[in-house]
Amino acid sequence: MIEAGKLTEEFGSLVFNDKIMRERLPKDIYKAVHKTIEKGTHLELDVANCVAAVMKEWAIENGATHFTHWFQPMTGLTAEKHDSFISPSDDGTIIMEFSGKELVKGEPDASSFPSGGLRATFEARGYTAWDPSSPAFIKDGSLYIPTAFCSYGGEALDKKTPLLRSMEALSEESVKMLHLLGYKDVARVSTTIGSEQEYFLIDKDFYKKRKDLLLTGRTLIGAPATKGQEMEDHYFGVIKPKVSAYMHDLDEELWKLGIPAKTKHNEVAPSQHELAPVFETANIAVDHNQLTMEVMKKVADKHNYACLLHEKPFEGINGSGKHNNWSVCTDTGMNLLDPGKTPAENIPFLVFLTAVIAAVDEYAPILRLSVASAGNDHRLGGNEAPPAIISIFVGDELAEVLQSVVDGTDYQSAAKVQMSMGATVLPHFTKDNTDRNRTSPFAFTGNKFEFRMPGSAVSVANANIVLNTAVAEEVAKLYAKLSGYGPEELKKNIKDILRQTLEAHKRVLFNGNGYTDEWVEEAAKRGLPNLKSLPDAMPYWISDQSIDLFTRHHIFTKEEIHSRYEILLENYSKSIHIESLTMQEMVRKDLTEGIVAYQKDLSKEVVQKKELLGDGSCKLELGLLKALDDASFKMGQALTKLSDDTKTAEGLTENLEAASYYQATVLADMDELRKYADEAEALIPEKYLSYPTYGQMLFSLR
Repeated sequence: MIEAGKLTEEFGSLVFNDKIMRERLPKDIYKAVHKTIEKGTHLELDVANCVAAVMKEWAIENGATHFTHWFQPMTGLTAEKHDSFISPSDDGTIIMEFSGKELVKGEPDASSFPSGGLRATFEARGYTAWDPSSPAFIKDGSLYIPTAFCSYGGEALDKKTPLLRSMEALSEESVKMLHLLGYKDVARVSTTIGSEQEYFLIDKDFYKKRKDLLLTGRTLIGAPATKGQEMEDHYFGVIKPKVSAYMHDLDEELWKLGIPAKTKHNEVAPSQHELAPVFETANIAVDHNQLTMEVMKKVADKHNYACLLHEKPFEGINGSGKHNNWSVCTDTGMNLLDPGKTPAENIPFLVFLTAVIAAVDEYAPILRLSVASAGNDHRLGGNEAPPAIISIFVGDELAEVLQSVVDGTDYQSAAKVQMSMGATVLPHFTKDNTDRNRTSPFAFTGNKFEFRMPGSAVSVANANIVLNTAVAEEVAKLYAKLSGYGPEELKKNIKDILRQTLEAHKRVLFNGNGYTDEWVEEAAKRGLPNLKSLPDAMPYWISDQSIDLFTRHHIFTKEEIHSRYEILLENYSKSIHIESLTMQEMVRKDLTEGIVAYQKDLSKEVVQKKELLGDGSCKLELGLLKALDDASFKMGQALTKLSDDTKTAEGLTENLEAASYYQATVLADMDELRKYADEAEALIPEKYLSYPTYGQMLFSLR
């Protein structure tokens, strides 16, 4: 346990951070590394050799015996291959070595990772390249070096490379714009992210008995418990002692790794919780979120829990998301999304706010795709998640500010309201001018936007790649319109240019309830896309508009775009295929076994009662037998259809056709089968089931 007084010493103790580098590296080497991190300049080999030597000594002092290049392939997970520091010497002993070349470059086998056709199976060579801007760290006795991953031909095979490219694109366009607006001292602009992470905890012994959770991450059958979340008594409720102990250990592990975990609480659904970090630079935040998910599972295992990160592990209660809080800041300390005290006169804020609004409207389909997955598609549109329709909430005050720009009128800010709660002992405080909107997919929350659509299991890299690039594009468009003006003309015409842009994209602004049917109808009238699944959104990824956006800003090549198209579709189909096969096996073996055993015992009970009490004595038992027989018959029919349609899907060779069939047909079959399976399960006592029920899993934590 980390004592409060030692927390500042322990935080980041397993991280080769700026403090360690400043203490241990020679001054000229430290300056060279710092220049690389701050300005994105190339790192020379002699500098890398010095850093490697110091990094090795520090790692060994902290118990590391191996090193690994840690990267994020397009599986959505992380990958690592560990090598020891030891090298044999001539006298039969060993020496501990780690060179600049080993720090800067690794050579994992690229043929075994998804490439979407970029690499043939026999073309194995790939490279990992050190990302100096994301600090190395020690975990489980190894030095972890965050890296990018590319093929022998230089194509990006990971999520980090395009993320870094998108950050640079947004910085480049933003700096040009800020220089035009008179902020000549700005040299770099960074995107910052704070990713709130939702998750479920259940007893590990129950987890091991559920084939569906083990193989797919979600329950494929399961009758609802008699109590769910309808009492609304779990959200922000008292944290149970064992869960609190888990959260405490999780915080300690994350803090040692330099991950600024700050907030923890119970979420809405039973056994659901949330962890939120402090904002960090985008690529570090993405690395830290991937690491957080790994540590969550590892610490849960020690506490005899299973940590579930699937977006919809249980039907009938809330799923889990990962709210992506996104902002843009300059190297001079200015938050470009902070409206300040006079937002109507804050020109940099209005420019970048307008660019974000235009970006979200113009590129809504690929922004929707950036959060699409077989898991997250189950969650989006439920009453705990934003709808699949992308809109922007800006709140009442900003809506009035933007309307004044559109109308060409002066904005009169509303007077601040003092809140009084009716008891003199309670403090008075200033009421915010804007409420919050939990139903909005993309909500302005003071000095940042909260993108609420990402699912709990996915990397947030995809969403931020699209968001960064789309905003960079819209900033570039505004710059092209404004750069022809001199300083005085610029002041006169800038709001007119913003007005034109806002007029063109105001359809995406919506401050109302995103859960209503009326909004779905209104969104359709506005022409906003409603892409309910990944296959619906995929064609937009390879559209001319998308290819032009990403290639012009050098985020992806055309080949890299098409490779990701194939990978996403293939992964989507494979996920549903595995779910279908697992569901069929559970129904055929586990559930059917319980039904048959219970029917057998009920039949014996009927015979015995009839002998003792006559024919009229068995109404309850006979009713149960009839209900089970009806459910079993319908279940058998649905099982046969699912099996046949899954075989049909297996024969489809075109990826979009296959994914669309899995979505429209196989998932529909699974829903139909589940309806009857859950109906049957609800009639069977728990002792007849070989797997734990919803009631056991969701309400067993102490």
